[in-house]
Amino acid sequence: MPNHVHPDEIRSNFSSALSDMYKTEVPLYGDLLDLVADTNRRVLQSDSTLMHAMEESDQLHRLNVERHGAVRLGTAAELETLRRVFAVMGMVPVGYYDLSVAGVPVHATAFRPIEEASLRRNPFRVFTSLLRLELIDNAELRGEAEKILARRDIFTGRCRELLDVADAEGGLNLAQSTEFVQEVLETFRWHSEATVDVQTYRRLRSIHPLIADVVCFKGPHINHLTPRVLDIDDAQAEMKARGIKAKTDIEGPPRNDCPVLLRQTSFLALDEPIRFVGDAAHGTHTARFGEIEQRGCALTPEGRMRYDGLLQSALADTAQGTDRAEAMRKAFEQWPNSLHALFSEGLAFVRFLPGRAHLEQGRKLADGLSAQALVDEGWLQIEALVYEDFLPVSAAGIFRSNLGAEVRAGYEGGGNRAEFERALGTAVRSEFSLYEAAQERSLAEALKACHAVPQTDGA
Repeated sequence: MPNHVHPDEIRSNFSSALSDMYKTEVPLYGDLLDLVADTNRRVLQSDSTLMHAMEESDQLHRLNVERHGAVRLGTAAELETLRRVFAVMGMVPVGYYDLSVAGVPVHATAFRPIEEASLRRNPFRVFTSLLRLELIDNAELRGEAEKILARRDIFTGRCRELLDVADAEGGLNLAQSTEFVQEVLETFRWHSEATVDVQTYRRLRSIHPLIADVVCFKGPHINHLTPRVLDIDDAQAEMKARGIKAKTDIEGPPRNDCPVLLRQTSFLALDEPIRFVGDAAHGTHTARFGEIEQRGCALTPEGRMRYDGLLQSALADTAQGTDRAEAMRKAFEQWPNSLHALFSEGLAFVRFLPGRAHLEQGRKLADGLSAQALVDEGWLQIEALVYEDFLPVSAAGIFRSNLGAEVRAGYEGGGNRAEFERALGTAVRSEFSLYEAAQERSLAEALKACHAVPQTDGA
């Protein structure tokens, strides 16, 4: 209906409201936003080529509003309802992530927009994990956790009513969408009161801190809200210079002239006061932290295979006692160091743009040329297609460093995508298919622009 608010606008409003709420709850997050803004300003002022490229590709606006959040859910019903919530905001589940192999008992997806115009407007993402209770070896505690989770409802009654309205009418009007944003905020709000006594909390925490975080509270408090930075090494150094206690290592690939995938760091999680059921004494809980990220180029399946192989080599060296940074540097020595090299080897997805050749008099576009040849001959130019998704090993590393979890090699059984999708109520989208489609669209548009330039009679 014409009076429905566009999902992009609802998503933008929610992202902004969530950021304001989190800034109030975690004041250090506001300091982190200032640091990121300062870093991005320095980078753009010192690199006019990057500044021009981001202006040309309409990336500057999204840089200023870009955030990703993360929540941890306890039940299939919670996941299915949250899918409906994010659908109202134009966000769909993309990718399946098994973190159990890295010692974290969850699997996950990323809710995000997928249309290019929507990504430019606001690429808000929420990395959403579902606790895998079947991985709890202690049957008694597993049963107790199930009962605790069954008693809670993380959504307000009005939120559920508005979801039904959106489903029935195909959207929400202005008043409804405004109310919807406020109601959904309640799901992600921090609660300093646990829903269990301190003994139950400690028993669950002894299995894994994340289990206690998911099970023992009224809802899935947003545990970080991540802005995008253009130079994460600079930002990491600045965090330390400003007295912000940061992770020792940056998660993700080593520094490269052409950043790829995702690099992340964070300030360490806060010890926050908690009041337990039936206990006059307060305790503390560690869950929420401040993360920043640098997004690079999306890799093809071949690129991911090579990247994952190098990563596993580095992790194996680290397990044998090699310094982590040195192990990563050594493993990635042979990794290409430019976008053109990545593209020519079939490792990276790109966006094609018309090159200078189509503007030159007397030149005619020959038929049958490959995309590589068109780039080499100047008919097309390329820019990085931004990686919009996540890395399971990096996510697990962030989780462990901020939950205080003991190092664990992994859980037996591996992933269970089919079960996750049953809980979700739909299949997750393939990130590779989305990047490939975006690349092909840009190629068609660029070739159309080249053919649209009139040729001279002598061509």
